[in-house]
Formats: sequence, C-alpha cells, structure tokens
Amino acid sequence: MPLSSLSEALGGLGLFILGMKTMSEGLQRISGERFRFALERITGNRFAAALIGSGLAVLLQSSTTASVIVIGFVNAGLISLYQALGVLLGTGLGATLAVQFIAFQSTIFAFPAILAGVLLRSFSKKRRNLYIGDLLLGAGLVFFGMRLLENGLIPIGQSAVIQGVSTHVFSWRGSSVLIGAILTLLIQSNSVATGVIIAMTGSGLVNFGDGIAMIVGESLGIAAFTLFATINGTPAAKRTAYLYVTISLLAVVLTLLAFPLFVKAVVLVSPDRDTITADLVNTLSSARLMAPNSLVARHLANAHTLFNIFSIILFLPLIGFFTRSSLFTLPGARKGDIEPRPHFLDWRVINTPMLALMQARNETRRMGETALAMFHETMQLFNRFDTTKVSLVRQQEEQLDVLHRDISQFLVQVSRQPLDAERSMEIPLLIQTVNNLEHMGDGIMAVLTYLTNKKESHILFSNEAMDELKRLSDATVAIVTLAIAEEGDEGDLLPTARQLKDEVSLLEELMHRNHVLRMRGGFCSVDAGLLYGDIIVAFTKITDHAYAIIKSRRELL
Repeated sequence: MPLSSLSEALGGLGLFILGMKTMSEGLQRISGERFRFALERITGNRFAAALIGSGLAVLLQSSTTASVIVIGFVNAGLISLYQALGVLLGTGLGATLAVQFIAFQSTIFAFPAILAGVLLRSFSKKRRNLYIGDLLLGAGLVFFGMRLLENGLIPIGQSAVIQGVSTHVFSWRGSSVLIGAILTLLIQSNSVATGVIIAMTGSGLVNFGDGIAMIVGESLGIAAFTLFATINGTPAAKRTAYLYVTISLLAVVLTLLAFPLFVKAVVLVSPDRDTITADLVNTLSSARLMAPNSLVARHLANAHTLFNIFSIILFLPLIGFFTRSSLFTLPGARKGDIEPRPHFLDWRVINTPMLALMQARNETRRMGETALAMFHETMQLFNRFDTTKVSLVRQQEEQLDVLHRDISQFLVQVSRQPLDAERSMEIPLLIQTVNNLEHMGDGIMAVLTYLTNKKESHILFSNEAMDELKRLSDATVAIVTLAIAEEGDEGDLLPTARQLKDEVSLLEELMHRNHVLRMRGGFCSVDAGLLYGDIIVAFTKITDHAYAIIKSRRELL
C-alpha cells in the first residue's frame, strides 16, 4: 500500500469535508433564518413538516445536523412530537439532493468554481456575493476532494491484502449496514459519509452491493446521533429520538429483507443500466464493478434517494400512530412526561380575536396549574429529598418559561388586531398574569435551589424552624391556590387573599425574629440561619406574585 496513495486519500477527504462545511455555511447565510422561522411556525400538517425538514437538510447539507436542530426545537417546546417526526423523515429526503450533487463528480467544474469563489470572497464588497462565493468555493472543493479521495483509494483497493480483509469484513450484509451507520455517526454528516462510500465503491475497495447496504445503514447512524442530542433533554425530545430510531430500524430491516428487489429498482432508475445490470444482478455480493466512477456514484446516490422516498411513503402516514403508541410502548412516557409547549394556542386564529383570547386564557390557566403543581412538588422535598422530584420541578420550570414566551408573543400579535374596549383591557392584564406566573416559578426554583444546597451541605434545621416553615408553606399554598382558581370563582377572593398576604407578612416578621434568637442562643448555625432567611424571602416573593395575579383578575371583572 503506497504511502503516497494513503496521503492523497486523506488529503482528498479533508478537502471534501472542508468543501461541504464551506458550502453549508454559504447556504445558511443566504437563507437560514427563513427556514428557522418556517420551522417554528409548522402546523400539524405532516406533509408540510416533511417539506420543511427536506429544506432544512438541503440548507445544512447534512440531515444529521438538521436532526439535531429538530431535537433542539422539541427541547425548547417549539414543535410537538408529531411535528418533529414529520420533519425528521423529511430531512432524509432533503439530504438526497446533496448526495445527488456529490454524485455528479464534475472535476471540470471544480477548478472554475474554486476560482470564482475565491474572487468573490476577495474582491466583492456585497455581503450576498460573499455568501455566494462561499457556496461556489465549497462546491469546487467537494468535487476536487472527491477526485483526490478516489484516486488515492484505487491503489489501496487493488491490494490483495485489503481485498481479502474487505471480503471477510463484508461477508454479512448486516455488517455493511452497521459500518455505514458507524461511519455516519463518526463523521456526523450523511452527505460526507455518502461521499466516502462512493469513493470506496468506485475504487474497488468495497463491492457494489455492500456499498448500497452502507448507504442504507446511514439512516441508523443519523438516528443514533439524535439519541446523543437528547442527553439531559426533555422527555418529549427523548421520545422523539426513540421513535426516530425505531422508524429507521424498521426501514432498514424491510429494505434488507427485499434487498435484491431494492438493488434492481436502483439499477432500473439509474443511467446506463444495461452496462452493469448483468454484473450487478448475477454477482451482487462480490461484484467490484469495472465501471466509470461517475456511473457508480450515480447508482449509489439513487440508492440513497430511493431508500428515503421509500421511508417517507411508508412511515409518514403512520406518524400519528407512532406518536399515540409512544405513550404505551416507551417506559415512563406517561408518568412525569412534560412537553414544554403550548397546547391551546393556534397562530392561525390571530385574525379572530375572540377565539384567540379564549385560547390564551386556556393556556394561561394551564400555566397556572403547572406552577401550582410545581409548588406542591417542591414542598414535598422539605420532608424527603428526592432527585426524581427535583428533575420533575426543573422540567416544569422549563415549561413555564416556554409558555411565558409563547403566550406573551401570542397576545402581542392579538393586540395588533381590531379590538373592542373590553378585550383591549384584557390583553395587558393577561400579560401581567403570565409575567407573575413566571416570577412565581422563579421563586419556586429559588426554594428548590436552597433545598438542594441544604441537602448537599448537610444543613439541619431545628424542629421549631421546621414548624414555622410548615405554617408559612401552608399560607403560601393557600394564596397560590386562590391565584390559580378557575375564572368565575374569584368573586370575593380578594379580601381572603389580602388576609392570607397579611398572615404571611406577620409570619415573616415572627420567623426572622425567632431565627435571630436561635442563632444567638447557639441553637442554629450561621449557614443554617442564612439559608433559612433566604427560604423565607423566597416564600414572601411567591406570595406577592400570587396576590398580584388575584388583584389583576379582580380588575378585569
């Protein structure tokens, strides 16, 4: 194996990866924000979701990166599990455009594209021309790097030792699929992985059938990479990744079961099929085809396209079934599964203020219920610290943040519509309520942080201190519950809320005074005293925000 050939292959791979990265950056800068906005505004239409996913994969030149972005959107609560599955299926189809582009292997185009890209980047003053320069420079480097990679692999592929090892490694079709998945997982780009597989097959290092199997295995690598993207993510994001892996695995298994038919379909839709049909069909498992590299590349690119079309046709109509079944098939999906996204808001009804405000009120009520549940979960930690409950409270806080953002944006858009006086007054009060609920969540998270510090620092409170905290907690729970009461139930709640607020203020003064006395008497350490005081302040702030909610709702009556 000549060292120069290996060096040429590695250099070509480096140029190829650099070209893909440069081309992707150029595309993103030209139209990236449009796709991000479109992804945020996806409706429940599965076909629209798949179309957006295809566009995102084309933009990024990698369905792997696109899939990670989709998982991030699920984490942020911008799209649902149902929508995410549609987008993820679409990313595979979008990536086929990049693969088809790579398969052209036009070295004649490479050098003029590199020259044009360098000139635009060096001498153009317009930002858009600079981005186009990145696009052309990246495309040229892709073609040039592919040619160097193939030329370097040809002598390596002709080595008897390498051919023997290759035959042994690829003796089982499943191993080809697994290697394709691992290659995609390591490179983190199925477009680049496809380019490498094309070069390996065109140089004779891998036979044609195994090259197609490696192309099929790429989808497993992409799906597996999304699992890593869900580490420390929300349950909704993890469910999305699990389902995506399941769908990819099913698609691969079905393709392998009908592999000879799949290969015949690839040959049927590819150019010059008569040139290689006999070799391909008759000696599929061991054929190292003596065909032009461009012809091999075109067949492998078509295999990639057919596989993704097959996946979309078969599984896109079933994403509703997969979404519903995940509640029963995935462990722990029903218990403690919080999806941080609105359930009631529909941006399509903005032009109908009456309906839009009704949706906003429902979502605000849901936000309040989340805050109340979050408070109860945190109070239970005083008696027994449980890391599972800590994780649940943090998920609830993420949900509050998402709902605060989305409800506020929704109400601002509604306020720009023609409104009568009553509804014009309701919008700022709803925004104020949402803000107070979010601040309540911040106060609850402060209590959670103090309890975590208490556990980690092994700080103990006296029995008297714990009894006082219990009284303060009960009064705070009472006023928070009043703040989350259903609309129409708050008739005379303001006097009751004022009484509870005064009770909390008196308890605060009493607890601070007793707390100082305990510290002076040596019954309480300085660290415990400081932490105790912080918890009291956090409870007081939660009470203030709950009272503000009740007061603002009273103004609306």
